[in-house]
Amino acid sequence: MTEIDRIVREIKSLKPISTISYKVMEIMSDPTSSLDELVGVIKYDQATTANLLRICNSSYFGLRKEIASVKQAVAYLGVEKVACLVAMVNSGENFRDAQAGYDLDEGDLWRYSVSSALIAQDLAEKYRIANPAEVFTAALLKDIGKVILSTHVRESFDAIMREVEEEGLTFLEAERKVIGMDHAELGARVAEYWNFAPPLVDIIRDHHRPDRARPNDLSIPIVYLADSICMMSGIGGGSDGLAYRYYRDVVDRLKFSEMDLQMTIINFQEKLKGIEELIKLAQGDE
Repeated sequence: MTEIDRIVREIKSLKPISTISYKVMEIMSDPTSSLDELVGVIKYDQATTANLLRICNSSYFGLRKEIASVKQAVAYLGVEKVACLVAMVNSGENFRDAQAGYDLDEGDLWRYSVSSALIAQDLAEKYRIANPAEVFTAALLKDIGKVILSTHVRESFDAIMREVEEEGLTFLEAERKVIGMDHAELGARVAEYWNFAPPLVDIIRDHHRPDRARPNDLSIPIVYLADSICMMSGIGGGSDGLAYRYYRDVVDRLKFSEMDLQMTIINFQEKLKGIEELIKLAQGDE
């Protein structure tokens, strides 16, 4: 058995994606599905419903009327936002431990993942892409490969950084050269193992390589841009945060100006306190 085979086998150690998350993703990917189908799936899962209502009534959303049911949540926030919140409240367990290989303390990777997903959701709405919930989910789970690869990165960290500093490789390229696999590819393998739809797998695999996206596909560039904005805002970068290539041409293809970038970072910083509350509520903390 090769080292890559051993790494891939560790996918089985992850907590599987929840049944309700699968069902919600299936509903959102089906253009013929109805609002009532989404509500019906969620309302019979008591834990998800409880967390969802707590989040909807948080200061992050600032709704004037208290939300008392899943149907009300969908009516006030919309189908896409509710589907994204369900993904968030059911996905955090794998991300909460410290990832020493990437110099991320306990909770850092989850905070970064949620923040990146929220930025991606805003950008998906701005560019009016077909399935913003899919983009949110991909941005939320894009670094799942780090959960497994962290130990291997820690053991090979000096060799990886030599490749970055002396050979000019990105952290991703150095991971692949030294370990045999990078965290984005491993994340895509996890997504395949969990039977995610191919577009979601592709976003996770290429979130550091938006130049691979098809010309008419904005989902990968959007997740890449959200990731970059998150790092520029000082969240979740860890030891690898500054060692990635910036694809200016991809950002230009989105017609995303320097002013757009600055305003997005400012708006994100203003929301940060609310996002911290959102993260605590999503993981069931008071």
